[in-house]
Amino acid sequence: MHPLAKLDHAHIWHPFTQMQDWVTREPIIIASAKGAMLRDVHGREYFDGNSSIWTNLHGHNHPAINAAINRQLRQVAHTSALGLANEPASILASRLVQSVNAPNAKPWLGKVFFSDDGSTAIEVALKLSYEFTRRTRPEKPRFLAVDGAYHGDTIGAVSLGQIGIFHSAYKGLLFKSDKVPAPYCYRCPFNKAAPERRDAREYRMCGFECASRFERKVESAKRAGRPYTGFVFEPVMQGAAGMIAQPKGWLSRVTAAARAHGAQLLADEVMTGFSRTGPLLACHKEQVAPDFVALAKGLTGGYLPMAATLTSQEVFNAFLGKYEEFKTFFHGHSYTGNQLGSAAALASLDLLKASGASMKRQRLTDSLAAELATLWRLENVGDIRQEGLIAGIEIVRDWRTKAPFDLRERAGIRVCEALAKRGVLTRPIGNVIVVMPPYCATPQQLRHYMAALGESIEQTLALKPLRLKR
Repeated sequence: MHPLAKLDHAHIWHPFTQMQDWVTREPIIIASAKGAMLRDVHGREYFDGNSSIWTNLHGHNHPAINAAINRQLRQVAHTSALGLANEPASILASRLVQSVNAPNAKPWLGKVFFSDDGSTAIEVALKLSYEFTRRTRPEKPRFLAVDGAYHGDTIGAVSLGQIGIFHSAYKGLLFKSDKVPAPYCYRCPFNKAAPERRDAREYRMCGFECASRFERKVESAKRAGRPYTGFVFEPVMQGAAGMIAQPKGWLSRVTAAARAHGAQLLADEVMTGFSRTGPLLACHKEQVAPDFVALAKGLTGGYLPMAATLTSQEVFNAFLGKYEEFKTFFHGHSYTGNQLGSAAALASLDLLKASGASMKRQRLTDSLAAELATLWRLENVGDIRQEGLIAGIEIVRDWRTKAPFDLRERAGIRVCEALAKRGVLTRPIGNVIVVMPPYCATPQQLRHYMAALGESIEQTLALKPLRLKR
């Protein structure tokens, strides 16, 4: 066993990992990376199939981001945002405001609060919304989220979460939030969203019973004098829920209902932001203008831990007053507005908006769609869900019955272990295999990814491929 593996086993506690299993085998230890490829301490190379848990946009060791960080290192690495300002954070805040607001957006998100990661970005939005409501409205703040929601691991973010396996252990620490059905078309609880055929790209119109249920819930709450004051959502694609793609029109309809009944909109763009689904924000796909936007993961191009929460002047004004009124937002982080992270984020934004970059991402999206389609031949592929450069492949016992594997069978984990042997790294969400390539990936790399995934599913689940007539 490699000496670093021994040190890891001796001292490191890994996230979302059963450590009793972890210490039984030598882990893959990453030593270096370039572009979309990772290299371990034994010299083996792997395609970064989930962008290092959804963070890396442009590839590893990108010369433009490296140069930006090096330039900033020659100036200063970090100074506190408590009582001080700095150049790159100020410029980044201005750039984010220009980037995330659609023309004539209402509300206009002109204020930026920097923090460290997606959980803290949501925590900031939650605290601001909570306190804004207390200061401006007679109702007690109440929050609504979507079934299967995951918004982070801080206590406030967990309180908004709706995934039992992640969140139930902490229920004694949490405040109560309510939930509404997710638009999980593949497993629609109303049995209305069956696709026209197994490999359909679109589901036939179902009447949106899930949206109707949402509308009735927020209307009923308001009639009872206990309206929801905040609706928290992941736009277009729910990540940790299992890459659940929202059907077109659902988001705009439910957010309109939430706002009509007095709720602020808190958009969790931690995964979907920075052009993962096409536009810079996934909200833009449905012309939704939220009151808060939480950004992280890809903010620095996957280089450094940094996050941002954007909100409006109206919210900002509720925290203004004389010193002795103590209306200050009492919240902060040691590395708020870090200069190195800000420099990396500015370079990443430049790359996102460079000439031809959007067209290149669209071509990669099209290539990914074509390669994903080759997996429909497999008996154990139940559904394939894609939004831009995010995809989830749900594996099942038999596509005809949709019967799921029991989580204790570790079907998704075993498929990803087989995939790693074929030179591709990703991590499953239960029985859903995550596909999220860096934007620098090539069509050839995607072809290898899907071929390796197909082989891994066939080998691991020991079923022959189904040959469908086209």
